[in-house]
Amino acid sequence: MPTKYFEIRWHSRAGQGAKSAAQLVAETVLEEGKYAQAFPEYGAERSGAPMRAFNRISEGRIRVHHSVENPDVVVVIDDTLLSPSIVSGLKEDGVLIVNTKHSMDYVRKKTNFSGRVCIVNATDIALQEIKRGVPNTVMIGTLARVTGLVNLEVVERKIREMFERKLPEEMIQANIRALRRGYEEVQCSG
Repeated sequence: MPTKYFEIRWHSRAGQGAKSAAQLVAETVLEEGKYAQAFPEYGAERSGAPMRAFNRISEGRIRVHHSVENPDVVVVIDDTLLSPSIVSGLKEDGVLIVNTKHSMDYVRKKTNFSGRVCIVNATDIALQEIKRGVPNTVMIGTLARVTGLVNLEVVERKIREMFERKLPEEMIQANIRALRRGYEEVQCSG
C-alpha cells in the first residue's frame, strides 16, 4: 500500500522566509517521529522574485522527490501573488492560508477558490513583534493552528535552538510572540 503524504506548497517572494519556514516545519515534525521533506524551487534567484517551497510529511518513509502538485495546504506569504494558479492542484478538501490585510472575499475573488480559506495579517504582526517585515514565523504559527500538524511548543523550542547563538534573547522572544500571534489571530471560513 502506498504511503500517504501530507503536502504543503508555500508561495512567496525570495527573502520572505518560505524556505526557512518549510525547513522549520520539517525539523519540527521530524522531532515528533514523523518523516519529512523540505525543499525550495526558485525561478530567477534574486530577492523579491516569486518562489515556492514544499513540505512532504508522512508516518512512513518518503520515496518521492518532486515538487508538490496536489497539496493539502497552500500557504501564501505574499498576497500580491494571489491568482487562480496559486491554488492549482489544491485538494478539494484542502486549505488556502494567506498573509493579507484583505478579506476572505478578496482572496476568493483573486483565486477563484471556494474551499476553506484562512487569513492572517502576518506582515503587520512581524513588524510589530520582530520589527522586520518577514512574516514566516507568524505563518508557521498559523499553519500549526489550522492543521494541527506541528506542535507549537516544539516549534518554540526549535526557534530557540536555531537562533540562540545568532540572536539576542529579546529577538528570540519576539519571534516566539510572533509565532503565537499567528496561531491566535488567524481567521478561517467554514
